[in-house]
Amino acid sequence: MAQKFSQEKATAAAAFFLKLRGGRMSYLKLIKLLYLADRLALGRWGFNITTDHYVSMNQGPVVSNIYDLITEDEEQKSFWSRYISPPLGEWEVQLKSDEVPESQLSRAEERLLHEIFGTFGTWNRWKLRDFTHNLPEWQNPNGSSIPIQIEDILKAQGVSDGDISVVIKDLNAAESANNAFGSRT
Repeated sequence: MAQKFSQEKATAAAAFFLKLRGGRMSYLKLIKLLYLADRLALGRWGFNITTDHYVSMNQGPVVSNIYDLITEDEEQKSFWSRYISPPLGEWEVQLKSDEVPESQLSRAEERLLHEIFGTFGTWNRWKLRDFTHNLPEWQNPNGSSIPIQIEDILKAQGVSDGDISVVIKDLNAAESANNAFGSRT
């Protein structure tokens, strides 16, 4: 199952965290906060916020497309680059202005992002990295990357096999509808 990535939705979630942090943070920390938010959303609701997919990398679980938006060529980032800077000194990114695309997020998603930030927002990037290394779905890729399946994220949170099947079926149906009828992203 490959959910279609929405750069708009991912940008909104990243900008939301950046705004909560005062507009600037380490992109390693941002990636970890976004992963933890998606992980919690999947466990609670059966869908994620960023629409991204996940990989295990040396620094822990990564939101893959967002990582690419941060580290890849500026021309490929159209929507993202309107709101979030390329990497700055100290491996940080920052909001380009106070205007952020919050309309992409539901109130429930905003509450969940606040919850994640309330729990992990004061942690530094290395503490977050170490914490995510202990999540059951992360595997040491030894310098490469290994895909993390949604099923594994849900199993690690104690979701039953039957409920996992329903979530996967629902995500596949949503993706099929997006493919058949198109989406704005």
